[in-house]
Formats: sequence, structure tokens, C-alpha cells
Amino acid sequence: MKIELEPNLNHCIQTLAKKEYEKSLRELLKIDENAEAADKIEILRMFLEDADFKKLRKEYEPYLVSGEKVRFLIWSEKGKIKYDFKLGG
Repeated sequence: MKIELEPNLNHCIQTLAKKEYEKSLRELLKIDENAEAADKIEILRMFLEDADFKKLRKEYEPYLVSGEKVRFLIWSEKGKIKYDFKLGG
């Protein structure tokens, strides 16, 4: 599972990840068993715990300031969190 988040000048990647984590937790609590929501929660938890958000912001914010769209992809691979960002649509 890959999670896609789009930071902007009003909401950084850390804020978006926290909001998506909380949204997924609420979804999981509403449904008896939802493996996709559980996977998403685990990926976001690992990302929130492990990512260097100060470094990430330094990397992608210049693109946002110049008006480009930034999309983050976050996933788990062999028990490790992976992420990358792409520019544009």
C-alpha cells in the first residue's frame, strides 16, 4: 500500500500525515475489521516516528513556494518505512 499526501504552503507533510493517521484511526474504530485501514495506520505511525520533518520541509518547500505541486508517496517495504516526493500533477 502506498499513501499519497500533497503538502501545501498551509499544511506541511507532518501535519498532513498526522491528520491522515487520525482519520484512519477513526475509520478503523467504526469498522470491525479493516485490514487496509490498519495497514495505513501502521505506515503513517512509522513515518511520523521516523521521518526527519525539518529536512523534508527544506527539500520540498522551495517547490511549493515557486508554485509547483508536490506529492508525497509513503509506503512500507520489508518492515521499513520508505517515502519519496514527486513534482507536478
